[in-house]
Amino acid sequence: MSAVLVVNSGSSSLKYQLIDAASEEVLASGLIERIGEPSGHLRHTGPRGKWETTLAIPDHTAAFRVMLDAFGAEGPSLDDHPLAAVGHRVVHGGKRFFEPTIVTPLVEINIEDLADLAPLHNPANLQGIRAAKAAFPDVQHVAVFDTAFHQTLAPEAYTYAIDAALAEKHRVRRYGFHGTSHKYVSGAAAEFLGRPLGELKQIVLHLGNGASACAVDAGRSVDTSMGMTPLEGLVMGTRSGDLDPAVLVHLARRAGLGIDDLDELLNRRSGLLGLSGHGDMRDVRHAAESGDAAARLALDTTVHRLKHYIGAYTALLGGLDVLTFTAGIGENDWRLRAEVCTGLEALGIRLDPERNAAGSSDARRISADDSRVTVLVVPTDEELEIARQSLQAVGAG
Repeated sequence: MSAVLVVNSGSSSLKYQLIDAASEEVLASGLIERIGEPSGHLRHTGPRGKWETTLAIPDHTAAFRVMLDAFGAEGPSLDDHPLAAVGHRVVHGGKRFFEPTIVTPLVEINIEDLADLAPLHNPANLQGIRAAKAAFPDVQHVAVFDTAFHQTLAPEAYTYAIDAALAEKHRVRRYGFHGTSHKYVSGAAAEFLGRPLGELKQIVLHLGNGASACAVDAGRSVDTSMGMTPLEGLVMGTRSGDLDPAVLVHLARRAGLGIDDLDELLNRRSGLLGLSGHGDMRDVRHAAESGDAAARLALDTTVHRLKHYIGAYTALLGGLDVLTFTAGIGENDWRLRAEVCTGLEALGIRLDPERNAAGSSDARRISADDSRVTVLVVPTDEELEIARQSLQAVGAG
């Protein structure tokens, strides 16, 4: 009856799931928001259903106390489901971490040292780890890094063509992100098809507010669209994705934008939001269908960029067996899937319109029977992947 507690800690939020170690059933889940604000909020879903409350939650230590109170009041009892491990999502592991890692004081130091590569994420992840260790001092804690899956990239895939000594000194290279999702989905796709992972050439498109593509050869990441940070690559909700670096120099000189201004522009005022005024794909789609030309351009640019990566990765892989859509947009926006796949018949990609438009929350095939490439929709489950890797790390998996 042991379980894994999976924790995803943000600067002002804490998401958690309690997952049964044997059955992989989600026993409870919750979200604590507005940590550090005068009025925090908890939403806990357990065996008695959904329960919500509003109260002061000054810091992450208090957030864990609130979570424990929710387990005590609403279930399930942690006495009945003793923890085999606590698994923590950590965004950036640099080139130091390539597998799930038991948290030690040295690991904490390394996560903190890597904060300059992920200043919005690693400090918050570390806060959650330290608060969780205080709440569960007798349980092993495991860090699962978003970047770890991409540590199999070859040097020619992760190297940027800038001064080598400068890049080495300041840790400038491609790291890639969404690794737990890409790992889970590529494995789940192979399982769905009943084929060995080791024989498949796959492209996984993780499309949400943040979005990335990954080329997976025999279960190994060989290229991915995000780079040193989660900014590079596809068009995202508020992030620009690929950009000529000279644009930044031009805006600094001509528009007088400083470093912080440029960071704000590219991460929070670009992407779908910058192009259309809407950061949510559903709003962009509605505006485009109502005749908004800017929203139509935002959609077309998104599709163009996705096709670009599919073509590039198919060439890099030397062929393609499986193309998989996942995450919020990838799983739910059938129109975008159709737009992306239209015109890719030369690559062996043909959708079945009825399969593609049919609503479902399950893994499913959406390609036509005569499509050389199998096209799938596979719901991602990063929490389950973190739980599995955490059990592996503590020797219980």
